[in-house]
Amino acid sequence: MRTLISTAFVSLDGVVEAPGGEPGYRNSGWTFKDIDFVPEAYEIKGREQGEAAAMLLGRVSYEAFSPVWPGMEEFAQYKVMPKYVVSTTLAEGDLVSGWGETTILRSLDDVAALKKTEGGPIIVHGSASLNQSLSDAGLIDRYHLLVFPLLLGAGKRLFSTTDKDTQKLKLVEYETYSNGLQKNVFDVVR
Repeated sequence: MRTLISTAFVSLDGVVEAPGGEPGYRNSGWTFKDIDFVPEAYEIKGREQGEAAAMLLGRVSYEAFSPVWPGMEEFAQYKVMPKYVVSTTLAEGDLVSGWGETTILRSLDDVAALKKTEGGPIIVHGSASLNQSLSDAGLIDRYHLLVFPLLLGAGKRLFSTTDKDTQKLKLVEYETYSNGLQKNVFDVVR
């Protein structure tokens, strides 16, 4: 069984929308506005590229990342990695060329089947709606969270508001940095 890892930049109040400056959100770019850059806080991002064997994205995040990430040197390892996009609307003709093998999955059942295949960890970037659905379906095994000392109020959240049974997490790695960021790695307890 492959491990599904959700990785996110998240505000203290759970917002994950537009951390890198994506248009259309009031607080867009909140990860670098008013927060001092401390390189060691982002070590986990490089480690994720080295450890992941595949990437899973929702359609919206795929459409945001696919025109940009293939040409970014800091994401070079992701370029050659197999990618899976969960979408009911995306067509094969909508996929970009030059970003490695990409497969469209049409349902959470397809994601569950992917997890049962041979291979290393699958990393989920961005994809707020997909993360909520994956979590609610019990498909996420681990969270890599960089928590920013900000309250953003409105915005897309990492976790859904679905009324469900308690899901226990085990803190397996953590660190606090001089700029107030916290790295929290949680395993989902089954």
